[in-house]
Amino acid sequence: MDRHDVTDLPEFFNSLMGQKKNLQDAQARKGQRPTLNHPMALVFQFNMRVTMKDRKETHHRGKYLLVRCATCQDRMTGILAIVQDESSDAVLLQLYHQEQADDPVETIIEEGMFLIIKEPYLKVTSDGSFGLRVDHVSDVEFLATDDGRIPKIWQGASPKKTAMAWKDRGNEFFGKAEYRAAIRAQVNPYTQALDCSPSDVKAHTIMLNRSLAFIKMRSFERALSDIDAAAALSTPTEKALFRKAQALYGLQRFRECCDVLKTLCLEHPDNKTAKSDLARAIHRLAEHTHGRYDFRKMYTEAATQRPPHLGHATYIGPVTIKNSTISPGGRGLFTTKPVSAGDLLFCEKAFAHAHAHESSADANPRNHTVTVLIDTSTDRVSMGTEQEVANIIIRKLYNNPSLASAVTSLHHGSYQSVKETSVDGHPIVDTFLIRRIIALNSFGCPISSRESHLSHVFKSKDGSAFHSSGIWPQASYINHYCQSNCSRSFIGDMMIARATRDLPAGAELTWWYHPPPTEPIPYLERQKILLRTWGFMCKCPMCRDLRDTPQSVIEKRKQLRVEFRTLIPTRRDGQTRSLISGRPVGLAALKKAEGVVKWIIATYKKAATQVPILAVAELQLVLSREWEERGNPLETAKFALAALESHGFVVEGGDLSKRSRGEALVVKEWGPMMGSVIDCWMFLRNAYRLAAPELAATAEGFAKVSYRICMGEDETFHETYGRFG
Repeated sequence: MDRHDVTDLPEFFNSLMGQKKNLQDAQARKGQRPTLNHPMALVFQFNMRVTMKDRKETHHRGKYLLVRCATCQDRMTGILAIVQDESSDAVLLQLYHQEQADDPVETIIEEGMFLIIKEPYLKVTSDGSFGLRVDHVSDVEFLATDDGRIPKIWQGASPKKTAMAWKDRGNEFFGKAEYRAAIRAQVNPYTQALDCSPSDVKAHTIMLNRSLAFIKMRSFERALSDIDAAAALSTPTEKALFRKAQALYGLQRFRECCDVLKTLCLEHPDNKTAKSDLARAIHRLAEHTHGRYDFRKMYTEAATQRPPHLGHATYIGPVTIKNSTISPGGRGLFTTKPVSAGDLLFCEKAFAHAHAHESSADANPRNHTVTVLIDTSTDRVSMGTEQEVANIIIRKLYNNPSLASAVTSLHHGSYQSVKETSVDGHPIVDTFLIRRIIALNSFGCPISSRESHLSHVFKSKDGSAFHSSGIWPQASYINHYCQSNCSRSFIGDMMIARATRDLPAGAELTWWYHPPPTEPIPYLERQKILLRTWGFMCKCPMCRDLRDTPQSVIEKRKQLRVEFRTLIPTRRDGQTRSLISGRPVGLAALKKAEGVVKWIIATYKKAATQVPILAVAELQLVLSREWEERGNPLETAKFALAALESHGFVVEGGDLSKRSRGEALVVKEWGPMMGSVIDCWMFLRNAYRLAAPELAATAEGFAKVSYRICMGEDETFHETYGRFG
């Protein structure tokens, strides 16, 4: 959703067609593997091994290849290295999704390292040579130097060290921030130390040291396993309690984290860090339980941290997952109690988020460059950070298997993965399942929706797509509908979802995956991106009305819109991004422009309360702004109200020409929420200040609710819209 789809651009479309042609040619050759191969899910037997000379253009199911890294490595789209088997036959190895893009290659694979490649496949590379490609992290196993599966010809003398010598070696790696080296298979000094049968006291220390290395590698579940094993050897120490709290915090298990930190503070009252961490964990628990957030602090964090990954918890409000009423066979998100427009539904931290730097000011080694992803299975080309999101998810699931269901249970189309979840003691992570889930469930996002609203920084030319992206599992259950009833906004990697109208308990939540157009376009053009990416066509009243509209009528609307812009040349406002006039307009031209808007409205058969007409709403907002500049509050209010009605709103008590004395301003029905709605209310507020002061505060209140829906919060409303005062 809101990702940058570039499929229709000629240069990318031609690349897609070229890739499909290469794939078709490859599939025509004997032995070509299926387009998507599942990760291997078989326990190894020594008689299942193959060598390089056995390799043919076929997929050796249930077999493995044992190799040694023979040369220095490099990184392109994957990690490249030359490997050889015990017969010294060599080949290029391509490893994908092994770690994140900013991890040094030599910390992942280095010369002399031993590897097992499960179900290897020899493929033709882009330069015409050949190589072994490994897509699934669980299809490669890095071996310790003393592993019994290593051929004798490669086995050297095993170093004779004591448990403490191995521990010191691990500490040496840790001290140099080489955390992976401290726990990886080839050396694995902490594990080697434990294999030396140390005393319980020494084993306790070694396990806690290894647990910290796991925490640094964000392998929190392995860290907890070590901490619990250490606790079985002796009473939990101050260090053990602190490590456990760190791991639980990393897994966002904040209540358990608070319990551990309370124990730590009681037993070690002088530990100031523990007290600070307890206060932090209590804040996270309050966020998680009650949805209490300091949004100003979140803005500060998002503006200064790169990537903008904020230290806040997920809050799930009055919503639940059930079978969808608008997506047959699918699931949806429903309200569990009545909610009002602007109410918080959930505030979710991304499961995985990749931030793209798109300007020199935002350059940072931990940000990710924008890449182009060509997907021949969906005929889609996207520009953004989807590939890095996949890397993050794959590593996160591999390191913390208990988190897998949060992602793997999301919609993934017809793709069927393996049923097994582990093999040989290691988790199975299906790369192609993850990529399919990302294609169908990921969201493009700005650093903050407020900043995007004000300046459109990081937006593509069409104003609706972003290069940074992520996965928010709870949000992924909300189905598409142009006439939506909830809205999403972002601050860093936090997504904020609010109701855009009053809803009863049991209402299915909807929002748009791709914004409805504000320009007259044909029905099929509107449906194209929905059909191509998600495989459905929207059946909301707006889309059904567009489907039934003749092309001649659409062309007439386009012509009238051009005529309007001829009368009132418009541009995008630098702050609100709404249409404003580009130069002073004469009264005659203004009146004629009003007539053009009436002609456009006449081309619609249904009332805007039934079928919102967004293409008219922004023109009416231009007219409202023009009349405000002329100091005419009656006309300003008239066209601001008309713009709200075109958005699908039903407002009573606001028409100054018909209003009874003492009549209240009331919103009977809220329509689809867009940023321009805030402007409508602010123009009304200004008009009422002059002509009906008793209504001004109410109009501003509705503007504040609209702002809260669009930006996720209303704490910054007055500083953002202070110019209207």
